Amino acid sequence: MSFQAYLDNIQAKTGKTPDDFRQAAERKGFLRKGKLVDGVKAGAIVTWLHADFSLGYGHAMAIYAVFQGVKRPE
Repeated sequence: MSFQAYLDNIQAKTGKTPDDFRQAAERKGFLRKGKLVDGVKAGAIVTWLHADFSLGYGHAMAIYAVFQGVKRPE
């Protein structure tokens, strides 16, 4: 599955875009000014996304990659 397919599946399942997840992560304190806060580990993001959005590990890691600055393919 391509990275874009992960993002498309996440949006289909949750109705949320990567930007929506960025805003939610800012509210949770995982991101500050669009950057991961020092010390925030992938496991914390995965746990949050599973609990709040029922995302599995692979889909949660795709969102974590977005938070790390991985760009969507054009």
